[in-house]
Amino acid sequence: MRLRVEFTTEPFDLDEAPAHAVVAREVIQTADLDAVDVGPFGNTAEGGADQVLTAVDALLRQALASGATRVSLQVNVIGEDTL
Repeated sequence: MRLRVEFTTEPFDLDEAPAHAVVAREVIQTADLDAVDVGPFGNTAEGGADQVLTAVDALLRQALASGATRVSLQVNVIGEDTL
């Protein structure tokens, strides 16, 4: 199964990316995922179910430990793995 995760972390700071946002982006960018897109107001990534779920676990744990007070995320099934 292939999944897409979309997420944001709060609180927002428009002047400088907060530590929790930087950590969350690093987790996603270094995970074994494809089609990663990070931006100032939302982030998305796609991959196999195991890879996405592992990344989401790390994302939640590390963002909260770095000061996030809210993590909003959505996970969608986008297809079947072709492997």
